[in-house]
Amino acid sequence: MKIGNREFDVKNRTYIMGILNVTPDSFSDGGRFNRLDEALRHAEEMVRDGADIVDIGGESTRPGHTVITEEEEIDRVVPVIEAVKRRFDVPVSIDTYKGKVAEAALQAGADLVNDIWGFKHDRKVAELTARYGVACCLMHNRHEAVYQNFLEDMVRDMEVCVQIAREAGVPEDKIILDPGVGFGKTYEMNLEAICHVDVLHTLGFPILLGTSRKSVIGLTLNLPTDQRVEGTLATTVMGVMKGCAFVRVHDVKENKRVIQMTEAILGRREA
Repeated sequence: MKIGNREFDVKNRTYIMGILNVTPDSFSDGGRFNRLDEALRHAEEMVRDGADIVDIGGESTRPGHTVITEEEEIDRVVPVIEAVKRRFDVPVSIDTYKGKVAEAALQAGADLVNDIWGFKHDRKVAELTARYGVACCLMHNRHEAVYQNFLEDMVRDMEVCVQIAREAGVPEDKIILDPGVGFGKTYEMNLEAICHVDVLHTLGFPILLGTSRKSVIGLTLNLPTDQRVEGTLATTVMGVMKGCAFVRVHDVKENKRVIQMTEAILGRREA
């Protein structure tokens, strides 16, 4: 799979998408990187530590988050995307579900659209993804955690997202799927989604697992967001073993090391 100017071996390796939130209210690192110089320093740190993609988001999507205007979101993300693209040779992802924001981000040079609603909120995002020829990550989400059979329903929901992408003209080799841990699911469902993330392989696309510092870890370990690294690492190991091509994380260095170790044990990496 090609993202930006880089080829990713999505069948045999697990890559890191580093999180760069330029928001004042993100659940884990809100306000830390919403100045351009701070955002760039953090991007540099993540790239140095082994991030393969930098995912830039301008609106928190945590439970109870404050929805902002598209213009405000654009003002937050575009300068950062442009600066990261100028300074670092790394693919950049835009974390948005809004058409106007996606268009501004793609014009600024974003290489991937990471949509928490899997193109269901705004079909224009799918059309823009196809028009600009970039990759996309389609996340599973529901407004309420109501299912007949959770895993079967999750797969069916993802099939709908894929169909929207196809109808918009997004090529098959540009689609990534995300089970959406923490979105539209109960605590038990989040654990099930992690444990059985490989059910999404039936759809034939690379999988991204995003669990970093999320509430499922906090509830399991009874820990605040800044003490959830070890819990995140456990889920990353599961992701590697289940064949996930990407993990989306805050703590790049630690996750990079645990991926390298797990891949070595599985025989996917030479020392």
